Amino acid sequence: MSEPTNHYGPTAARAHGRPGRETRPASVTIDIHSHVLVPEAAAFAAPHLDLSTIPLAHFATPETQALNRKQDADRREVMTAIAPRLRDLDAAGIDLQVVAPPPPQCYFTLRPEHAVPAIRMVNDGIAAFVARRPDRFVGLGTVPMQEPAEAVRELERCMGPLGFKGVQILTNVAGRELSDPAFAPFWAAAERLGALVMLHPNGFTEGERFRRFYFNNVIGNPLDTAVALHYLIFDGVLERHPGLKILAVHGGGYLPAYSGRIDHAWGARSDARGSLPKPPTHYLRQVWFDSIVFTPHQLDHLVRVFGADRIVMGTDYPYDMAESDPIGHVCSVEGFDAATRAAICGGNAQRLLGL
Repeated sequence: MSEPTNHYGPTAARAHGRPGRETRPASVTIDIHSHVLVPEAAAFAAPHLDLSTIPLAHFATPETQALNRKQDADRREVMTAIAPRLRDLDAAGIDLQVVAPPPPQCYFTLRPEHAVPAIRMVNDGIAAFVARRPDRFVGLGTVPMQEPAEAVRELERCMGPLGFKGVQILTNVAGRELSDPAFAPFWAAAERLGALVMLHPNGFTEGERFRRFYFNNVIGNPLDTAVALHYLIFDGVLERHPGLKILAVHGGGYLPAYSGRIDHAWGARSDARGSLPKPPTHYLRQVWFDSIVFTPHQLDHLVRVFGADRIVMGTDYPYDMAESDPIGHVCSVEGFDAATRAAICGGNAQRLLGL
């Protein structure tokens, strides 16, 4: 096997002009999607973690596993330390960054007796990270969804003493859909508390065909996000909780690019209607989407379909699948006027997070 290589710089998905730090709006710029590692929680959880239960780890070739180990080593410093992260933010022209756990640190496949303390450690670690530079960082925690009563308690702690603006959860809970009735108390609490709920994938659960070419991230991550959104809509979670604030990362996965199909099915077949009183895309308009789609035409499509007020800027920092110049990406869309650029680069996130 050849030496594994990867790249953390400008995306190959588009041509690049002037960097975002030179074209940024004068108003605040906010990266709403980034990750911070909590080593203490990782050390605590490691003896109890079965990697075969985590799709992104389980459906991986030896080459992918080696490259992931290399990435973990490459990015360890910026995943845990303030100074190098601030240098990267300044170089990108980003004023404020929302930090959440890495998806593997949601620990949804651990037994509750291990998951609950591990997740509390994660949230304490993120709170300590933010407290060092509250002028530059805002926190999102996570909750032990496999134990719904504990998830509500931890959500209340996140939104209370820890001072977070919401939580990140995975797009499924060890293969269970987020619309499962067992999770109803969490959704009710999230709406009641005004918590932002960021949906983040960690591979596709049925990824046997996605092992090669890192497809369980490349295809599987946006696919699992699309599946999660379908169930939240069709099982009525968004109908029952119109006040929820849900952010679907990576541009919402594949659903926004082909959303007409769900309305067609709802109108054509009783088995695709459920109990929804309105077409499914009506509820999709309640969702927020980040800008991590890499190409100007796809970002322009999100704005045209869902409105400039529903799109927020993200990076997925500090991974190799991240957008390294998010402001440059927004400013590369020729049809965006100054107000649209300012809204996507920070104004929308400011409003969404109540900053």
